[in-house]
Amino acid sequence: MPCQIGRAFLFQIVLAAYYYVSNKQCTFEYWIIIRMKDNNKPYYILFLILALVVNFVGINVNFFTDDPALYAYISKNLLLKKDFFELFTYNQDWLDKPHFPFWMVLCSFKIFGISAWAYRLPALIFFVISLFYTYLFGKKYYTTEIAWVAVLILATSQHVVMMNTDVRAEPYLMALVMGSIYHISCLAERFSFGNLLLAALLTACAIMTKGVFVIVAIYGALFGQLLFQKKYREMFRLKWVGLVLLTIVFTLPEIYALYIQFDIHPEKTVFNQQHVSGIKWFLWDSQFGRFVNSGPITKGNSGSIFFFIHTLIWAFAPWCLLFYYAIYNNVKAIWAKTQLPEYYAFSGGLLLLLLFSLSRFQLPFYTNTIFPLFAIVTAPFCVKQLNRFGTFFRIINLWIYTIVFVAAILAIHYLSKPDHSLLFIIDCIAFGLIIVLIWAKVKTSHSKAFFFVCATMLFVNFYLNTTFYKLVASYNGQIKAASYINQNTSNAYHLYTLRLENNSFQFYTNKPIAYIPLDQFEHFDAPANSVFYATHTSVAYLRQTHAHFKVVKAFENYPQENILPAFVNKTTRNKVLDSVYLIKK
Repeated sequence: MPCQIGRAFLFQIVLAAYYYVSNKQCTFEYWIIIRMKDNNKPYYILFLILALVVNFVGINVNFFTDDPALYAYISKNLLLKKDFFELFTYNQDWLDKPHFPFWMVLCSFKIFGISAWAYRLPALIFFVISLFYTYLFGKKYYTTEIAWVAVLILATSQHVVMMNTDVRAEPYLMALVMGSIYHISCLAERFSFGNLLLAALLTACAIMTKGVFVIVAIYGALFGQLLFQKKYREMFRLKWVGLVLLTIVFTLPEIYALYIQFDIHPEKTVFNQQHVSGIKWFLWDSQFGRFVNSGPITKGNSGSIFFFIHTLIWAFAPWCLLFYYAIYNNVKAIWAKTQLPEYYAFSGGLLLLLLFSLSRFQLPFYTNTIFPLFAIVTAPFCVKQLNRFGTFFRIINLWIYTIVFVAAILAIHYLSKPDHSLLFIIDCIAFGLIIVLIWAKVKTSHSKAFFFVCATMLFVNFYLNTTFYKLVASYNGQIKAASYINQNTSNAYHLYTLRLENNSFQFYTNKPIAYIPLDQFEHFDAPANSVFYATHTSVAYLRQTHAHFKVVKAFENYPQENILPAFVNKTTRNKVLDSVYLIKK
């Protein structure tokens, strides 16, 4: 037995020496990680399964915000019009986002039919792909354990779980950006046509999802890796030229779609002007115009360079403060010229975060795109040995998030008083059993804290996805109005809306919806049997201007996308509700 122990220890010394000589990992703390046996693997697998359940369980929740309903309707329109390239809403040309997510949803609608869950399904598949690439990257440059930890960090981050119910473009981007960086990292080490092809294809799909700015994270990750490793000549290899050229080729479907819808039709009115080039918008206005808040689509406030710094505290919860600590330590190591395992995640993540922070067009979900990179940066600091302050900071940070989030859910349930509490009871029982299992079986304190906080996030988001979001969606008057229309109107009815933001109504309604500006309602020569959808504000305006109309039906409605405390509290909820209407002239 002593001989076996001695041989094992000698093997670890040789392994550590290899990593030191090869400059892959040259600090004692990384040697400690290498020596760790992955005794927690069964728990990583268990928590991954639970995380997938929690992320998928909200797939069929009705829309409770406007953007997902808009994107779902545009995809529905592609199917109904049998048009793969031209995007419309309210029978008007739509120029705001590239096509790739709409194509994915179109395929889902074609296979499974038109529904909210079919809209979310492709995004959830891409979310799983992002977990897969996060694991591959973490395992490639760190250890299997760190790879598992990074995957769970990503799968339990608050805004990641939220976005898998309130789906926009970010689940697609997480997979495409992380996949691109992974294949580029493989390509940097050894040329492979397969990696070249996949890196170019995924990069092109990312560009066709959100625009050319995503190359800041992808190419910025490569640039940072080569720069910090002082491999300057590698930047001028022909394979990178091939990567750029192939990416351009794979992006041509987007260019073609914009060309046939806009560039060959200068007579079309878009953004209240004619002669609008869709290609110019895609390559310039949608990116740099938004960056300086001067394009056709702007955001009212001027933005703050610290916006995403404080937003991440809840969006990347419960890992944000540990992420900041990891960034501090990595910067300190780079300053001390200590070799890190890799620089892709650090460089790509921080460059895009800096770009977002400098931009004046800021929305909380933008940073979700680079959460896989944040997870990889953070993961080692969840499992490796830290100094006394680092250990104390890690434990306190994770426990604070655990206590605050559990208390918040208990308070929400108590105040909101949903009609049914069975799923909440099941959630509490499952959470309690998992806590007991972790306490009894997991040995190290930092691993216990990590699993406790993962369990907390799953507890929180299972409740949100199964109970609270359904409660919020039940107060969406647009869905109630659409249901009434579907049940009570004949094919002879003509439907209109007086605002462009009523997208849940147009998605859930079985008939096409046209748009009439509110100030034109009085003078609009409506066909017989016309019905108009109107918000509380629109009806107040019509009454104020003495327009002639009559109310067909009124529906209770919560008009906010932000969840106000008064809405959460059932006793004060009526104070923040209004009504939406179906009206006739």
